[in-house]
Amino acid sequence: MNNHVIIALATPPFKSALAMIRLSGDGVFEMTETLFNKKVSETKTRTIYFGTLSDNGHDIDQVCLYAYKGPNTMTGEDVVEISCHGSMVIVGEIVQAYLKRGAKYADHGEFSSRAFFHGKMDLIEAESVNDMINARTVEAKNVSLMSLEGKTSELVKPLKTKIADLLALIEVNIDYPEYTDIEEANKEKIAASVDELHAMLKDLIRSGQEGKIIKDGVKVALVGEPNVGKSSLLNALLQEDKAIVSPIPGTTRDVVEGDFSYHGVEFHLLDTAGIHESKDGIESQGIEKSEEAIQKADVVILVLDATKGEDEETKRIAALAKDKILISVENKEDLVTQKEAGHIYISALHHQIEPLLEAMYNALGIAGSSAFDTPSLNSARQLGLLRQIDTLLQEAKQNALDDLPIDLVSVPLQSAYNLARQLLGEGVTTDLTDEIFSRFCVGK
Repeated sequence: MNNHVIIALATPPFKSALAMIRLSGDGVFEMTETLFNKKVSETKTRTIYFGTLSDNGHDIDQVCLYAYKGPNTMTGEDVVEISCHGSMVIVGEIVQAYLKRGAKYADHGEFSSRAFFHGKMDLIEAESVNDMINARTVEAKNVSLMSLEGKTSELVKPLKTKIADLLALIEVNIDYPEYTDIEEANKEKIAASVDELHAMLKDLIRSGQEGKIIKDGVKVALVGEPNVGKSSLLNALLQEDKAIVSPIPGTTRDVVEGDFSYHGVEFHLLDTAGIHESKDGIESQGIEKSEEAIQKADVVILVLDATKGEDEETKRIAALAKDKILISVENKEDLVTQKEAGHIYISALHHQIEPLLEAMYNALGIAGSSAFDTPSLNSARQLGLLRQIDTLLQEAKQNALDDLPIDLVSVPLQSAYNLARQLLGEGVTTDLTDEIFSRFCVGK
């Protein structure tokens, strides 16, 4: 890869007390010496300098400059970090001074990308950097931190080893069929090994799905007929007046969104227009968006009017969410005297919604689980690869049970092994890593 000097602002691009500018690459110390009034090119270990940055005799700022000698740095290269005053004018002058001397502005995630390619972190650890930055709850941060510390990567190694062991056994039987003192790779042995791997994968996928809920949160659609209190419920959940509340039916025409966290899980709410038959063109468009929101949601809250109960229209709405986690809740609890057992009653108007909050959390299946303090393979990429590996292993098992030639049994096993390596970023293509790192911040 190209190790030219890259530069980026590592702190938000706003006025602040301090700003941090990060550089990495071959020759960054020498380049810095053309601007800085201290000698840094002979740095042998991590060193902090205080001095002045100047460009062609024009003083830019007094700064603290941190020099890190490669390869013992986060990127594996020589690294410079400049802590300057937090004026964007000063930041701009420093960046431009380096660009004039040949530095390039870093692409998204290029610092982390260089760390990956120089063996400073595997791909799971690299992905966790972005997850840490985007974490919106302490629990999501903790799950990501376990990956950054390498604990999640340790989950892959036994899987990779067991697939390699089975593949090696088969390859030995293919290459040396004449030897009688080696273990036979018969169909019973292969089936038993695959079953053991399947159990391991099943646990990894389950814990990964739980970890994904904690890390990414869930989308929740609030649906129901007009005037059942969906917007009042949104406001109660968010604890703010986000949506307009009116006794006039059809007030909500577009999807109103908001986020809140409960027991460490981020819920992304979608308040939708009341679903019913309408001849109003604009209202009909809102209803269409409501039905689209149901398809996007992980959880659907069907809000009912407790004074009316279910009718044919609410049954039709429930049918739209048949493939989702569906929670029916009776709103306007304060207006009813008799309640049916097993139903969830709330008063959105009076912010009495605790039973619904507990139902939403319990429906996710993570209450009481170890998901909050256990490392997991929880990104869409990681879970997708785990499922592909399981499919390939089942194909190998079926090939063995069908008494196909043993070399045909090894083909899906080899593919499964390559995917296990891909989890850690071993042997991945540049296109794949470019896609992953493009989602990062520029300064990471």
